[in-house]
Amino acid sequence: MSTRPTWRAHEREGELTTAERNDLPEHVFAIPDKRKLPLTDAEHVRNALARFDQLKDVNDDDRDLAFANILAAARHYDVDVAETSWRQLGREPHTADPANR
Repeated sequence: MSTRPTWRAHEREGELTTAERNDLPEHVFAIPDKRKLPLTDAEHVRNALARFDQLKDVNDDDRDLAFANILAAARHYDVDVAETSWRQLGREPHTADPANR
């Protein structure tokens, strides 16, 4: 069963300030109700893929939706995604958190 994406484009490029991120509509986030992983440009899509395994306090349904939204945003921003499932990205971080050293 595939999850239907909720993501819609909202053109905003570059680094977001906290205030700008707070003003974004929910439909630009990979996980809208938790406002996690903004997908506002190609750089943010690549960042969401790279950090997917670092998501905390989300369940598998959240991950299904997040991956569907990332794929929708990737198509829009012309970002290549090699993975066909979020399970290829993982649930646990692949690298140690430098803050916990």
